[in-house]
Amino acid sequence: MIRFVRKFSNKTTLIRAAALAAAGSGILCFNTSSDHNASIVVSMPFPFRDSLAWPWRAVEGSGPFPSYMRSNHSQYGLLPLSFSRPDVAPDPSMSKEAAGDAGDNPKHSCNCLGRDTIANAAAKIGPAVVNLSIPKGFLGVVIGKSIGSGTIINEDGTILTCAHAVVDLQGSSKGRVEVTLQDGRSFEGTVVNADVHADIAVVKIKSKTPLPTAKLGSSSKLRPGDWVVAMGCPLTLQNTVTAGIVSCVDRKASDLGLGGMHREYLQTDCAINPGNSGGPLVNVDGEVIGVNIMKVSGADGLNFAVPVDSVARIIEHFKRNGRVVRPWLGLKMIDLNDMIVAHLKEINTSFPDVRRGVLIPMVSPGSPADRAGFCPGDVLVEFGGRSVESIKEVIDIMSDEVGKPFKAVVKRANNVTETLTVTPEEVNPDM
Repeated sequence: MIRFVRKFSNKTTLIRAAALAAAGSGILCFNTSSDHNASIVVSMPFPFRDSLAWPWRAVEGSGPFPSYMRSNHSQYGLLPLSFSRPDVAPDPSMSKEAAGDAGDNPKHSCNCLGRDTIANAAAKIGPAVVNLSIPKGFLGVVIGKSIGSGTIINEDGTILTCAHAVVDLQGSSKGRVEVTLQDGRSFEGTVVNADVHADIAVVKIKSKTPLPTAKLGSSSKLRPGDWVVAMGCPLTLQNTVTAGIVSCVDRKASDLGLGGMHREYLQTDCAINPGNSGGPLVNVDGEVIGVNIMKVSGADGLNFAVPVDSVARIIEHFKRNGRVVRPWLGLKMIDLNDMIVAHLKEINTSFPDVRRGVLIPMVSPGSPADRAGFCPGDVLVEFGGRSVESIKEVIDIMSDEVGKPFKAVVKRANNVTETLTVTPEEVNPDM
């Protein structure tokens, strides 16, 4: 045993090997050949092996040593670890979900990113991702094509994409849409609905044979750092897959210098290029969680997608009204937090005693809010009979209720409380 330990010139290596063998309830074998090259083989049940194997594969290829020095690892204390997978049945105590198969690839028993995680997600949704091509011309002469991507979300041929790929700034169709599937089939598509403000559109195709579809997931539980996959047809290169992480879950349009109405985007570092617009942003379960619409020119890893929860609401508007109905109050609003409240109290001691709410720094003259009696400096704490702490909550409460009166409770200087009644109007499409 002493001789065995002395073979380890690096304590970290010894600790790692011992921990792997002990935690995996496996077998640790140490082999030394006559030329003093050492290796360790750890045998353990495959569920535990799968959950630990992938990060360790970087050991042999890492480190500050040049490649010609790596032939004798024991000289520098870098003992290569190789894993052998015993052909045994999984532990019966494991849940079916943890031990079940996804095709020929076993699911991992922990919430880790496995070797096939990205590939499985891409394979699941890939057949439903389409290439969109719209001829561009002048006086009837075709001089090029506008390209984009989309996702089939219904067996009836409903395709989700971005508006700027298929309509002009006035919302009019750019013309015939050629839709090409991953399997090579081509269809002529029709733009059914489009909302240029949200940059979301729906295209429809007709097929006599079954169409692959993608499942819409949820963007509400995404966190910065979550893995995501961007799919589409950049530069007409169909079936292109890139991966990255969520950088921000609620990047505001105002942060990007975009005026107009309130909008929020998912920010990711997935590589996207012209032609990716309208393609799906996908989670590791192969569900659509966003629609890729833009990137920052001249910067790497600054890309943006419309969250799928917002997209779902837009689709409901399309079904119900044929367009998106947006109520308008005429308020500039800012979400409050502890830091902002503390700062406002420093510069104005009469600022109301609130911890959360929505600050009203500006009221548009002649707007519904102006007529209702809102004033700059008000803090909105209740709307429609519910407590509110964010602009998003106010928007969700209003939904598409134009012409419906809402009770609003505001806090003013010196903790004065006022109850107002405001009736939203439909937003001007040109705003």
